[in-house]
Parts: sequence; structure tokens; C-alpha cells
Amino acid sequence: MTADTLIHPLAVVEPGASIGAGARIGPFCHVGADAVVGDRTTLMSHVVVSGATTIGSDCTVHPQAVLGGAPQSTSHKGGRTTLTIGDRCVIREFVTMNRGTDNSRGATTVGNDGLFMAYVHIAHDCSIGDNATFANGVTLGGHCDIGNSVGIGGLTALHQFVRVGDKAFVAGGSMVLGDVVPYGLASGDRAELRGMNVVGMRRAGVPRSDRLRLRMAYKTLFDRSRTMAENIELVRAEFADSPYAMQVIDFMVARGRRSFTLPPLKGGIDDSDDDQE
Repeated sequence: MTADTLIHPLAVVEPGASIGAGARIGPFCHVGADAVVGDRTTLMSHVVVSGATTIGSDCTVHPQAVLGGAPQSTSHKGGRTTLTIGDRCVIREFVTMNRGTDNSRGATTVGNDGLFMAYVHIAHDCSIGDNATFANGVTLGGHCDIGNSVGIGGLTALHQFVRVGDKAFVAGGSMVLGDVVPYGLASGDRAELRGMNVVGMRRAGVPRSDRLRLRMAYKTLFDRSRTMAENIELVRAEFADSPYAMQVIDFMVARGRRSFTLPPLKGGIDDSDDDQE
């Protein structure tokens, strides 16, 4: 801690806590003895940081957030587990992020540059990539894996162990029971795959030719006239020149047999020409 670090006299920072240079700890915050708060990070007020929690640099944590609380799991036996949050994250009001469990990963991890709006809950043993955007009220069950640049709309819930691939988008008010492939667009109760996250791909600078190529691969991959295993092999053969299609295939086979969020039985992947420049 240095001279330019400010800790409000009404804050409680327990002995042993590490507070970075230029950090700001506002009134009525409570920072536990095993916590690390990075350089220039601001805890505005009434923020609780408990357990072995590390918050990176240049983050802003809004009032009533609780970071590093014990996992909500009856199998956890009280062992030391961690929560690690990356740099430049914005964590809004009443967000809760729990530590891992001592009979699983033992760690919950959140990447850099995330925006977590009010009342987001990230459960034990989750892994969140960089550039996440979670709208108000998003709830993740335990052991979820979220890729990079993923957007999740408000009041959406993910079942435990669900994976969401890079640059996918899940619309608000969804209930997600199966994995969402990279670049996918999912919505509904229960969520179904509606097409590709074209907007996200454009923002990421994916060329139009690659987007169209991926659209073709998606149609092959989710063709219900064949088995999924057959479709995967067809995509491997026909779209080997598309790194985006190969990323989808790698995601689907990475964990063996999985439950996936699929297109609806009627209509399938959206074939409308929504990829106009």
C-alpha cells in the first residue's frame, strides 16, 4: 500500500489484506485478511471481499457487491478455495461471485474487461473468459465455462456445467440447459439455437466471406437428416479451410458426449439473409 492509496476510515480492511497502489476503498467496505485488491481498483462502498479473493487492477466495484463468498454447495467442506477476477472489470450493484469448491476445481475465475451488471450471480467453480458482458440478473450455476467476448442478456439462467463458446450471445430471459457453440445465437425457454451471432462477429472484424462460410457449416452441422457424429465429420471434410468452423467442431468434441443447445425442430438455423453489409 502506498501514499496514493485511500482507505475510508469507515472501511474495514483486515490485517493481511493486500491493497494495491492507487486503490480506493470506500466507506463500509469489508476486505478480508486473505484478499488482494489490485492497483487503482475502486471499491465504492458497502462492498464485501472475503476469502482468498484476488481482484485485478483498474476494476470498479459498485455498492453491495459480495465477492469471494463461500460456495453454495453442500459438498464443500470448508477448504481453502479461490476467486480470481481479472483487470479492468466493472462489477455493478449486488453482484455475487462465489469461490470454488474443495472437491472440484477449487477456483472460480473471471477474465479481463468484463461488465457484470446488477444482480449477476456467478456460482462456484465457474470460468469466465475476457470481455464478458452479463446484463442484469444473469445467473450461472456451478461449473459453467464461458468463452471470450460472450454476451448474455438479462434474467437469463445457465444450468450447472453448461459451456458457452467464444463470441456467442444468449438472449435475455433464456433458460440454457445445453452447451452453446461458438458464434451461436441462443434464446428461449428452454433455449434453442436461432442462428449465428452476426452482430458480434462483425464487431470482432470477422470478414463477411468467413461469416457466410460459417453459416454454411452450421447448416451442415445441424442437419437432422444425419447423426451429429456424421455431421461433424462432414464439416471437418468440407470446411477444413474455415478456422471458425473448425473452432466450433473443436468445441463440440472437446469434452466427449455433451448436451447441446440445438435449433428448433421446425425451421432449423435461420436461413434469412441477415448478413448484409
